[in-house]
Amino acid sequence: MTDTITLSRFARKRLFPKAGRTDKLQGTDPAAFESHINSHAPIKRLAGYAPFCELWVYENWTPTRVMAVPITDDNRHLLRSAYEARTAKELPVLTRWFEGVDPPRANYLIVILYNAEQMAKEGDPIDADWGVVGCLPTAEPEEIPMAPITMLRNALGVEEGGSGVPLDREAYAASVAFWDAHANWREYAAS
Repeated sequence: MTDTITLSRFARKRLFPKAGRTDKLQGTDPAAFESHINSHAPIKRLAGYAPFCELWVYENWTPTRVMAVPITDDNRHLLRSAYEARTAKELPVLTRWFEGVDPPRANYLIVILYNAEQMAKEGDPIDADWGVVGCLPTAEPEEIPMAPITMLRNALGVEEGGSGVPLDREAYAASVAFWDAHANWREYAAS
């Protein structure tokens, strides 16, 4: 039997662009994305940060660009920051991103999945084996470390928009090392 996958409400809002946004998934829509990941086997499956999480690696079939750009002396002046919340229920946290960079097309889409039990625990029950909670457009078929603030939010619990998984200090240190040298990018200023 094949695992079934559906998009979570959270992923539908976060992964698909408003008109003109090129810093999200491109060349697909929620229905086409869901159909593709259900009808194509991933090239590999990676263990997630908790037993309820897996990452499925697909060759990028879209024009979507990589999400993380290395910080260099030539682009450091393009970094921006603000306090933001991903949803109305979450507390705003300090966020950093580039504006005015032109990242390359991603070679891979790493789909982040939570099992049905965890999706129900987080208040987003699904009628599938797995729910998509995110997607990492990458150059390599390997996971980009979860952002340090996401790890902290997860440790705070479901009430604060996390998953309830305790902080792993070693994984946190690896995340800090990566995100100290990289940043996400946006096409335009946050509103």
